[in-house]
Amino acid sequence: MKIILTHEVSGLGAAGDVVDVKDGYARNYLIPRKFAIRWTKGGEKDVEQIRRARKIHEIQTIEQANAVKAQLEGVKVRLAVRSGDAGRLFGSVTPADIASAIKASGGPEVDKRRIELSAPIKTLGAHETSVRLHPEVAAKVNIEVVAA
Repeated sequence: MKIILTHEVSGLGAAGDVVDVKDGYARNYLIPRKFAIRWTKGGEKDVEQIRRARKIHEIQTIEQANAVKAQLEGVKVRLAVRSGDAGRLFGSVTPADIASAIKASGGPEVDKRRIELSAPIKTLGAHETSVRLHPEVAAKVNIEVVAA
């Protein structure tokens, strides 16, 4: 099935790209979550609009990405969450929680879809995550999860 991506999808493409994927992947995952729309001849007009919006929000150069990386790596991020007696969390820390904690700590605004967690954060303590700023630049962010 041919689709137009409306958001960046890891391993597939960026917003505005036209890609071929299996029917089930598009029908059951990408389209319901608004990551993509079906490709049509009329949809080609939407591609340019999506690409223009992406250019406005996207970090354009490696120099800009390195500047944001330096800001992110210099920020101390503390995230207060509810936890049990043994230090286990009630649920887990999501990329949206991390993005809001970075902003609250005085860091730059980061899109939650660019935050990559290697494993779900379900315990108190120090954790490290990666933020994809540019295809060639990723920042390591240290997060301290504390009990609320």
